[in-house]
Amino acid sequence: MSLIHWAIVAIVIFLLFGAGKLPRLMGDVAEGIKAFKKGMKEDGESTKKIDHVKNEKE
Repeated sequence: MSLIHWAIVAIVIFLLFGAGKLPRLMGDVAEGIKAFKKGMKEDGESTKKIDHVKNEKE
């Protein structure tokens, strides 16, 4: 998509949601990204623990 298309999409979103809802919407998106990253980090740590226990048994 070209820059003009993205500008039109942004204007339509602005008209649909209004100026008041956009910051709240972006905040919710940011919180979702943070929660996803935290979950990925915790998943990686639990995998390391499992690998460590497997190695001790061998």
